[in-house]
Amino acid sequence: MSSAAIARPSVEPEWALPSRGRVGMLSLIAAEAAIFTIFVVAYIFYIGKSLSGPMPKDVLELPIFGTVCLLSSSLTIHLAVKALRNAKISAFGLWWFATIALGAIFLVGTGREWQHLIFEKGLTISTNLFGTTYYSLVGLHAFHVTVGLVALAIGMIFALLGKVKPEHSERADVMSLYWHFVDTVWVIVFTVVYVVGR
Repeated sequence: MSSAAIARPSVEPEWALPSRGRVGMLSLIAAEAAIFTIFVVAYIFYIGKSLSGPMPKDVLELPIFGTVCLLSSSLTIHLAVKALRNAKISAFGLWWFATIALGAIFLVGTGREWQHLIFEKGLTISTNLFGTTYYSLVGLHAFHVTVGLVALAIGMIFALLGKVKPEHSERADVMSLYWHFVDTVWVIVFTVVYVVGR
């Protein structure tokens, strides 16, 4: 038997370029992660260095409800994308809307916390180093949640107009990457600000 007769055909998988949307979103997430790292390090560096009050332990309360809502929204957006892949458009719309609602509840909770801190506790961005770093870090995160909610709302409008189809599941998945990033960053911010920094 010749060697040509026993040679097996090559079964190497064909390599394909990743989607531009996914690469673009991952690049954005990498850049935003670097920015958040700077803000987190600044917050940690200045813990306990304020010369005057109020201090974190005097004014901060754990935002448990808002945190549960935001982290739950990672599950709802995952379920939305899964439903869209399976051509369940109405289920997609329901889970997508639930994601928006949970994110909005979190944002309203952040606003209420700030109102309490500013008007009842007297903590503003210019009160002391704690106020400056707290509002900068939590505000940066709130800004990213707001951007995500605007993008999700635009997607919801398209869904209500009947423009969202199963072939758009890749785009929805790319958007979900951003939302998962926002949720992951909140775990870090929550730990640094409300657990370690108190």
